Amino acid sequence: MIIRDVMTKSPVTVSEDTTVTEAKAIMTKNNFSKLPVLDKSKRLIGIITKNDIQKASPSDATTLDMFELGYLLSKLTVGKYMTKKVITVDETEVIEEAARIMVDNNIGCIPVLKDDVLVGIVTENDLFRLFTEIFGARQSGVRAVVSLPDKPGQLTNITNHIAELKGNLISVVTRETKDKNFRRSTIKATDISLEQMDSILKNAGAEIVDLRII
Repeated sequence: MIIRDVMTKSPVTVSEDTTVTEAKAIMTKNNFSKLPVLDKSKRLIGIITKNDIQKASPSDATTLDMFELGYLLSKLTVGKYMTKKVITVDETEVIEEAARIMVDNNIGCIPVLKDDVLVGIVTENDLFRLFTEIFGARQSGVRAVVSLPDKPGQLTNITNHIAELKGNLISVVTRETKDKNFRRSTIKATDISLEQMDSILKNAGAEIVDLRII
Protein backbone atom coordinates (compact mmCIF):
# COMPACT_ATOMS: atom_id res chain seq x y z
CA MET A 1 0.00 0.00 0.00
CA ILE A 2 1.32 3.43 -1.00
CA ILE A 3 1.36 6.42 1.34
CA ARG A 4 -0.66 8.67 -0.95
CA ASP A 5 -3.58 6.21 -0.60
CA VAL A 6 -3.53 6.38 3.20
CA MET A 7 -2.30 9.87 4.15
CA THR A 8 -4.44 12.79 5.24
CA LYS A 9 -4.40 15.05 2.19
CA SER A 10 -4.07 18.84 2.20
CA PRO A 11 -3.23 19.02 5.91
CA VAL A 12 -3.86 22.13 7.98
CA THR A 13 -0.66 24.18 8.18
CA VAL A 14 0.67 27.33 9.80
CA SER A 15 3.38 29.80 8.83
CA GLU A 16 6.52 30.58 10.76
CA ASP A 17 4.95 33.96 11.67
CA THR A 18 1.85 32.36 13.19
CA THR A 19 1.71 33.09 16.90
CA VAL A 20 1.93 30.28 19.40
CA THR A 21 -1.51 31.28 20.67
CA GLU A 22 -3.01 30.91 17.19
CA ALA A 23 -1.32 27.56 16.64
CA LYS A 24 -2.62 26.30 19.96
CA ALA A 25 -6.15 27.42 19.08
CA ILE A 26 -5.99 25.59 15.73
CA MET A 27 -4.81 22.41 17.45
CA THR A 28 -7.58 22.64 20.06
CA LYS A 29 -10.30 23.31 17.48
CA ASN A 30 -9.27 20.44 15.21
CA ASN A 31 -8.03 18.05 17.91
CA PHE A 32 -4.53 18.07 16.42
CA SER A 33 -1.27 17.62 18.29
CA LYS A 34 1.04 18.68 15.44
CA LEU A 35 1.00 21.20 12.61
CA PRO A 36 3.38 21.45 9.62
CA VAL A 37 5.03 24.86 9.26
CA LEU A 38 5.49 26.44 5.82
CA ASP A 39 7.55 29.43 4.72
CA LYS A 40 6.33 32.20 2.41
CA SER A 41 7.13 29.97 -0.60
CA LYS A 42 4.90 27.23 0.85
CA ARG A 43 7.92 25.01 1.52
CA LEU A 44 8.01 22.82 4.61
CA ILE A 45 10.46 24.26 7.14
CA GLY A 46 9.35 22.67 10.40
CA ILE A 47 6.63 21.21 12.55
CA ILE A 48 5.08 22.59 15.71
CA THR A 49 3.76 20.21 18.36
CA LYS A 50 1.80 20.53 21.58
CA ASN A 51 5.03 19.83 23.43
CA ASP A 52 6.76 22.69 21.62
CA ILE A 53 3.92 25.03 22.59
CA GLN A 54 4.04 23.82 26.17
CA LYS A 55 7.75 24.63 26.33
CA ALA A 56 7.11 28.08 24.89
CA SER A 57 4.39 28.91 27.40
CA PRO A 58 5.28 30.48 30.78
CA SER A 59 5.18 28.08 33.71
CA ASP A 60 2.40 28.08 36.28
CA ALA A 61 4.84 29.74 38.67
CA THR A 62 5.05 32.92 36.58
CA THR A 63 4.39 36.24 38.35
CA LEU A 64 2.93 37.80 35.19
CA ASP A 65 -0.69 38.87 35.40
CA MET A 66 -3.29 37.84 32.79
CA PHE A 67 -2.75 40.85 30.55
CA GLU A 68 1.03 40.59 30.65
CA LEU A 69 0.80 36.89 29.93
CA GLY A 70 -1.55 37.45 26.98
CA TYR A 71 0.76 40.10 25.56
CA LEU A 72 3.78 37.85 25.88
CA LEU A 73 2.07 34.92 24.17
CA SER A 74 0.93 37.18 21.33
CA LYS A 75 4.58 37.92 20.56
CA LEU A 76 5.77 34.31 20.50
CA THR A 77 5.84 32.88 16.97
CA VAL A 78 5.84 29.33 15.71
CA GLY A 79 9.09 29.87 13.81
CA LYS A 80 11.01 30.29 17.05
CA TYR A 81 9.73 27.18 18.81
CA MET A 82 9.02 24.70 16.00
CA THR A 83 11.03 21.54 15.44
CA LYS A 84 13.17 22.36 12.42
CA LYS A 85 14.64 18.95 11.63
CA VAL A 86 11.59 17.24 10.16
CA ILE A 87 11.61 13.66 8.91
CA THR A 88 9.59 13.40 5.70
CA VAL A 89 8.66 10.76 3.14
CA ASP A 90 7.69 10.85 -0.51
CA GLU A 91 4.07 10.15 -1.46
CA THR A 92 5.19 7.05 -3.39
CA GLU A 93 6.78 5.43 -0.33
CA VAL A 94 5.13 2.27 1.04
CA ILE A 95 3.09 2.66 4.21
CA GLU A 96 5.02 0.05 6.19
CA GLU A 97 8.21 2.04 5.69
CA ALA A 98 6.49 5.16 7.04
CA ALA A 99 5.30 3.16 10.04
CA ARG A 100 8.81 1.82 10.63
CA ILE A 101 10.26 5.33 10.51
CA MET A 102 7.69 6.57 13.01
CA VAL A 103 8.38 3.70 15.41
CA ASP A 104 12.17 3.89 15.09
CA ASN A 105 12.20 7.66 15.62
CA ASN A 106 9.41 7.75 18.23
CA ILE A 107 7.38 10.31 16.29
CA GLY A 108 3.62 10.56 15.86
CA CYS A 109 3.43 11.79 12.28
CA ILE A 110 5.38 12.24 9.05
CA PRO A 111 4.79 15.02 6.51
CA VAL A 112 4.43 13.69 2.96
CA LEU A 113 6.08 15.46 0.02
CA LYS A 114 5.75 15.41 -3.75
CA ASP A 115 8.56 17.18 -5.58
CA ASP A 116 9.47 18.89 -2.26
CA VAL A 117 5.92 20.23 -1.87
CA LEU A 118 3.77 19.22 1.12
CA VAL A 119 0.81 17.17 -0.11
CA GLY A 120 -0.21 15.28 3.00
CA ILE A 121 0.63 13.92 6.40
CA VAL A 122 0.63 10.42 7.87
CA THR A 123 -0.45 10.33 11.50
CA GLU A 124 -0.91 7.67 14.12
CA ASN A 125 -4.67 7.88 13.47
CA ASP A 126 -4.10 7.10 9.79
CA LEU A 127 -2.14 4.00 10.77
CA PHE A 128 -4.77 2.94 13.32
CA ARG A 129 -7.48 3.27 10.66
CA LEU A 130 -5.42 1.17 8.26
CA PHE A 131 -4.74 -1.37 11.02
CA THR A 132 -8.49 -1.69 11.55
CA GLU A 133 -9.06 -2.28 7.84
CA ILE A 134 -6.21 -4.79 7.45
CA PHE A 135 -7.54 -6.96 10.27
CA GLY A 136 -11.15 -6.70 9.05
CA ALA A 137 -12.17 -5.38 12.45
CA ARG A 138 -15.52 -4.06 11.20
CA GLN A 139 -16.66 -7.44 9.88
CA SER A 140 -17.84 -10.35 11.99
CA GLY A 141 -16.25 -13.72 11.44
CA VAL A 142 -14.12 -16.54 12.80
CA ARG A 143 -10.73 -15.22 13.90
CA ALA A 144 -7.79 -17.54 14.45
CA VAL A 145 -4.28 -16.80 15.67
CA VAL A 146 -1.85 -19.62 14.92
CA SER A 147 1.85 -20.36 15.04
CA LEU A 148 3.17 -21.95 11.86
CA PRO A 149 6.61 -23.13 10.72
CA ASP A 150 8.25 -20.47 8.57
CA LYS A 151 8.15 -22.63 5.43
CA PRO A 152 6.54 -22.26 1.99
CA GLY A 153 2.95 -23.46 1.65
CA GLN A 154 1.93 -23.38 5.32
CA LEU A 155 -0.70 -20.68 4.95
CA THR A 156 -1.79 -21.89 1.52
CA ASN A 157 -2.70 -25.24 3.00
CA ILE A 158 -5.04 -23.54 5.47
CA THR A 159 -6.58 -20.99 3.10
CA ASN A 160 -7.25 -23.64 0.44
CA HIS A 161 -9.23 -25.72 2.93
CA ILE A 162 -11.21 -22.65 3.98
CA ALA A 163 -12.06 -22.04 0.31
CA GLU A 164 -13.10 -25.67 -0.16
CA LEU A 165 -15.69 -25.17 2.58
CA LYS A 166 -16.93 -22.01 0.82
CA GLY A 167 -15.43 -19.82 3.52
CA ASN A 168 -14.60 -16.24 2.59
CA LEU A 169 -11.24 -14.86 3.74
CA ILE A 170 -11.43 -11.34 5.17
CA SER A 171 -7.90 -10.98 6.44
CA VAL A 172 -4.57 -12.81 6.62
CA VAL A 173 -1.75 -11.13 8.54
CA THR A 174 1.59 -12.62 9.55
CA ARG A 175 4.41 -11.39 11.73
CA GLU A 176 7.73 -12.53 13.13
CA THR A 177 8.11 -14.23 16.50
CA LYS A 178 11.05 -14.60 18.84
CA ASP A 179 11.61 -18.02 17.32
CA LYS A 180 12.79 -17.29 13.78
CA ASN A 181 11.64 -20.75 12.68
CA PHE A 182 7.97 -19.83 13.20
CA ARG A 183 5.59 -17.04 12.21
CA ARG A 184 2.46 -15.88 14.02
CA SER A 185 -0.50 -15.61 11.67
CA THR A 186 -3.94 -14.09 12.18
CA ILE A 187 -6.65 -15.43 9.89
CA LYS A 188 -10.22 -14.15 9.73
CA ALA A 189 -12.99 -15.63 7.60
CA THR A 190 -16.76 -15.56 7.20
CA ASP A 191 -19.23 -18.27 6.10
CA ILE A 192 -17.39 -20.87 8.14
CA SER A 193 -18.06 -22.21 11.63
CA LEU A 194 -15.76 -22.17 14.63
CA GLU A 195 -15.71 -25.97 14.57
CA GLN A 196 -14.74 -26.08 10.88
CA MET A 197 -11.90 -23.62 11.41
CA ASP A 198 -10.68 -25.58 14.42
CA SER A 199 -10.62 -28.78 12.35
CA ILE A 200 -8.76 -27.14 9.45
CA LEU A 201 -6.09 -25.73 11.73
CA LYS A 202 -5.53 -28.95 13.60
CA ASN A 203 -5.33 -30.99 10.40
CA ALA A 204 -2.75 -28.50 9.11
CA GLY A 205 -0.62 -29.05 12.19
CA ALA A 206 -0.93 -25.43 13.28
CA GLU A 207 -0.48 -24.46 16.91
CA ILE A 208 -3.69 -22.64 17.82
CA VAL A 209 -2.93 -19.61 19.96
CA ASP A 210 -6.45 -18.16 19.92
CA LEU A 211 -9.70 -19.06 18.17
CA ARG A 212 -12.94 -17.11 18.51
CA ILE A 213 -15.92 -15.55 16.76
CA ILE A 214 -15.62 -11.79 16.75
